[in-house]
Amino acid sequence: MSSKRDYYEVLGVARTATDDELKKAYRALARKLHPDVNKEPDAEAQFKDLSEAYEVLSNAQKRQIYDRHGHQGLRAGGGGGPAGAEGFPFGDIGDILESFFGGGVQGGRPGATRGSDLRTQLELTFEEAVFGCEKELEIPRWENCLICDGSGAEPGKPPTRCTSCNGSGEVRRVQQSLFGQFVNVTPCDRCRGAGQVVTHRCVECNGRGSVRKTRRLTVTVPAGVDNEMEIRLNGQGEGGERGGPSGNLYVRLQVKAHPRLKRDGADVICELSLNVAQAALGAEVMIPTLAGDESFRVPAGTQHGHEFRLRDRGAPRLQRSGRGQLRVVTKVEVPTALTEKQRALFTSLAETFAPPPVAGPPPSPKPVTDGERSAQSPDSADGGKGKSRKGKGIIDKVKDALGIDGDE
Repeated sequence: MSSKRDYYEVLGVARTATDDELKKAYRALARKLHPDVNKEPDAEAQFKDLSEAYEVLSNAQKRQIYDRHGHQGLRAGGGGGPAGAEGFPFGDIGDILESFFGGGVQGGRPGATRGSDLRTQLELTFEEAVFGCEKELEIPRWENCLICDGSGAEPGKPPTRCTSCNGSGEVRRVQQSLFGQFVNVTPCDRCRGAGQVVTHRCVECNGRGSVRKTRRLTVTVPAGVDNEMEIRLNGQGEGGERGGPSGNLYVRLQVKAHPRLKRDGADVICELSLNVAQAALGAEVMIPTLAGDESFRVPAGTQHGHEFRLRDRGAPRLQRSGRGQLRVVTKVEVPTALTEKQRALFTSLAETFAPPPVAGPPPSPKPVTDGERSAQSPDSADGGKGKSRKGKGIIDKVKDALGIDGDE
């Protein structure tokens, strides 16, 4: 005995229901049970049962067989329902593939095409990018029609095979040329490559197979993202044509600048301004961090541009454990406008430092004795390869004119 539910019970109608009553009941339940709307675990199975029931009962011949013989009559070759168009005992080829691989052919129908990808921008604060967050987006997009399930055809009146291409979706034309015969293959103009023609259009989508809707999506932003990064949401793009799979949604992140902190990958950088007294004597100052302002000890004698590194105080590393560093870069500011008291103090301070060396003329060359001149003679030092013994060359004369020592 069959374990299938009664088709009239699935649709919630009486056995005397008219075609209009069947259609109205199917539309109401389809909106309620479609897997894109209903997130219950058995929603997909219920939706398949609903579509199967309506496909049989909306067809006069199949409904007559079902009323007389029930599910067994359809399996025996009466057509429709789980028996398929050819009376195959396990349903159509999509059901066979689903029983083995957990899903039918990609797109679910001949000529199905994947939907387009969508792109949008999401603005984040500096803290949201560092610590992660959840944000909501409103995305206008084309979605598969719930009434016809993306086929574009009125439920119960499926598309028919295209007579122009015999269901292949392609038209082959044989042409002769000087180089011989060749075949030109183009998409069918009548069915636009689908292989099927919709004769009764779905009233919800007017045969398009998709409807325009605005969806509110929740985006989970992981901790440690940075400006201009992208998050991909699979299957949240445009709906595919003729029941094809949906495209993806790419969310590009725009991170607002922080007034005191900067990012360098996972490292966070802050610039610490110091006056000359703080840099020379050392000081206890406040620095900005990801956790708020904190006290920081600047050692005496800190130079301009010095970098202090605090480990594991930066942003989380994406797809890795640990965090970056907090880099504190000093900026020693020299005063440009001094009060009389400050000028006097700086003058007194300057007097305590050692005076710089006084600039003056270069020292005179050390006199050379006859013995040293003989020892440094080019003929004796390099075997006669230096200056000529007959007199000074042109280079030596130029050096003399410019007052340049010959040994330099």
